[in-house]
Amino acid sequence: MPISSVAGVLCCGNISFDIPVWPVDRFEWGTTLWVDKIEETVGGNGGSTAYTLAKLGTPVRLLGVVGRDAHGDTILARLEETGVDVSRVGRSDLPTNSSICVVHPTGDRLFFHQRGASSAVSPEMLDFRPENNAGYSHFHLANLYTVPAIRTSAPDVLRRARAAGLTTSLDTGWDADGRWMEDLRPCLPFVDLLFVNETEAKMLTGVDEPRSVVRALRDLGATDVLVKLGGKGCIVFTGDEELAAAGFVIEAIDTTGAGDCFGGGFLAALHQGKNRMEAACFANAVGALKVSQLGAVKGVRDFAETELWMSAGTILKE
Repeated sequence: MPISSVAGVLCCGNISFDIPVWPVDRFEWGTTLWVDKIEETVGGNGGSTAYTLAKLGTPVRLLGVVGRDAHGDTILARLEETGVDVSRVGRSDLPTNSSICVVHPTGDRLFFHQRGASSAVSPEMLDFRPENNAGYSHFHLANLYTVPAIRTSAPDVLRRARAAGLTTSLDTGWDADGRWMEDLRPCLPFVDLLFVNETEAKMLTGVDEPRSVVRALRDLGATDVLVKLGGKGCIVFTGDEELAAAGFVIEAIDTTGAGDCFGGGFLAALHQGKNRMEAACFANAVGALKVSQLGAVKGVRDFAETELWMSAGTILKE
């Protein structure tokens, strides 16, 4: 069903302690490379999306697991300071997921990722009973492929969310295991809004032209589909409408987390009563601001600051 509004978001996904390193333009074993910045930030698809939603003023509860370690303490403190409800984030004896994000001067990146506590997330932890989720109207699965137990049970998780009266969205993410459509296909009938970028779309459907991508996904049960086009912007396919929103001119420092922040921005705009076209433009701005800074979430501003930046920003012209 179309998402008419978003009161609050239950967000499920991996949570990571990220160490971005910039700039790195080469690898030469046995040498030392001087870099300008090494930082520590909130990361992971669930962590980044939840952070963005909270920063933009949307009530959000994060569903996931971190380790009983210093990295887990640090990430939970930063999320809570931003306004994320972390009461449903579990703790595990496994280490908190962590990534070293090596960032090229062009903004492209390479991840060294340790899969840890997010492996302890189980479907049973996702309780959608209305009495436990007052004030939340939407469930967002921030990445289908990064939480092992959820990727295989996602159709049932999404079905249960729908049965509890929640609208649903899913961001496909990158499948490092290469199963792609095998796991996505059974989810599609239970997803009200699917986020997918160009590269993921090609891996899923074998085509890269947005209309062909959406046709292939809708043939398998998808309804509304948002195709992220990186710096070029996005296209929202909703019902018979095709809404194209151009991106903003920005100097890209680090593209890590841009898709997650974009998704959080889109849902936050719906929470503020924006229509889909307005939400797409706003999400483009959130993504642009994010890539202007190092780290998965550092560039995200609050809602009013983002709108102010949009009013002075330059939109890409074809």
